[in-house]
Amino acid sequence: MSERLLFLTGHLALPRLERMVASFGEAAQDWRIHDIGVKVAALMTQEIIQRRLPRPVQADRVILPGRCRADLAVLTKDFGVAFERGPEEIADLPAYLGRGGAAPDLSRYAMQIFAEIVDASKMSVADISVKARELAGGGADVIDLGCLPDTPFNHLEETIAALKAHGLKVSVDSANVAEL
Repeated sequence: MSERLLFLTGHLALPRLERMVASFGEAAQDWRIHDIGVKVAALMTQEIIQRRLPRPVQADRVILPGRCRADLAVLTKDFGVAFERGPEEIADLPAYLGRGGAAPDLSRYAMQIFAEIVDASKMSVADISVKARELAGGGADVIDLGCLPDTPFNHLEETIAALKAHGLKVSVDSANVAEL
């Protein structure tokens, strides 16, 4: 007999969770899903679970949404069955359950990798250029120049010009509007 799992969810996530569980086929024959009666699964509370989850719970483990902040120890004690927080995203459920899962398809997203030089305002233009080229060589698409609070970055313009001359994209991370 396979492990009996009970997944708690909300109205919006229910169809996607049902498809995911069904994709496990025979392995999921003893798995159940319970819509706890909230629209957004992450917003279920410990009190809602205690009021709305039928007893006795017929499961070896109860899997809550990853963003649910209920006290797992209290629920475990109250229901007499192990409660645990699952992954934050349903797509990560196969990996969470130790059943692999396909690598995510990121091809439809236009992504850029930012690499920050945290203390750039304390470094020389030459040192920043060397570090930026290392980061770009490692896959960074944008070099983010980190500005330290209350630390002037008097050579910011010169640094940006030097990095642009090397063909790099640059962003500036500063809370000081004057620097931007």
